[in-house]
Amino acid sequence: MGIVEEAHNVKVLGSGDKFIILAHGFGTDQSVWKHFVPHLLDDYRVILYDNMGAGTTNPDYFDFERHSSLEGYAYDLLAILEELSVHSCIFVGHSVSAMIGAVASIARPDLFSKLIMVSASPRYLNDVNYYGGFEQEDLDQLFDAMSANYKAWCNGFAPLAVGGDMESVAVQEFSRTLFNMRPDIALVVSRTIFQSDMRQILVHVTVPCHILQSKKDMAVPVVVSEYLHQNLGGISVVEVMATDGHLPQLSSPDIVIPVLLKHIQHDIVV
Repeated sequence: MGIVEEAHNVKVLGSGDKFIILAHGFGTDQSVWKHFVPHLLDDYRVILYDNMGAGTTNPDYFDFERHSSLEGYAYDLLAILEELSVHSCIFVGHSVSAMIGAVASIARPDLFSKLIMVSASPRYLNDVNYYGGFEQEDLDQLFDAMSANYKAWCNGFAPLAVGGDMESVAVQEFSRTLFNMRPDIALVVSRTIFQSDMRQILVHVTVPCHILQSKKDMAVPVVVSEYLHQNLGGISVVEVMATDGHLPQLSSPDIVIPVLLKHIQHDIVV
């Protein structure tokens, strides 16, 4: 196993001649895909990895400069694909990883046959003629709460993000992975994500994009999926799922898994 693979806890599972790479969002790790992976193993080689900064990674490898922008994470992704000698893959990115995949696909469109974006947003802050769902004041309060008492913040944020009952297994699971992050790293990562503005790069994304969105998501309003659809440079399709929350693959796998499989197996018809 190479240095990059080891640092990102890369796993390659399954059999088949097509690669699928599953990338997680903020506060989780590759375990967020645990309900989905078994459905892929017979037909695909599945690559799982952890973003640098996830609680499962060595915090010494987190580069506060490199990982202060999504480009740093995109270069990590490209390094993983290079080390594994992957020449083409279907990329499934959740939350921030959808934008990380988009950035990587601009640099190397040849490596990605399609991007499947789950709960994706190019910008979380509201702007003139753009609704991202948050005002700067909201984000400042979020960052202050993280700094003041990280564990208390995790316990409050997890049920909001996942949606539903505080006692649910999905909420407990997200609380666990969120709390596994080192607090100073979590704060830097959340600032990088929530203050990002990737709208200007969308036109340069030419790989086909499948945009999957929960009908109710505290982090990403449904209108954002339509904004992506209208502004991406290549062909795209949107499907709004009858799910609640920002991590539907964890909280509503029965609904999400068939949708993901459909978009993996079927290309966009122009």
